Amino acid sequence: MPHLSWSEVRERAIRFSRNHAGDRSEHADKQTFWNEFFDVFGIRRASVASFPHQRH
Repeated sequence: MPHLSWSEVRERAIRFSRNHAGDRSEHADKQTFWNEFFDVFGIRRASVASFPHQRH
């Protein structure tokens, strides 16, 4: 995980908020949203996310 300065996090957060300001469909945009949200902090979503176990 990269170490980011607060200034870099701030810049990434501003860019993130601008990129997602026009999002209209939560269902269609959720994967991209979460990936880019965690990227603001230099974190890969898969490293902190858990997925529900599906029974077959």
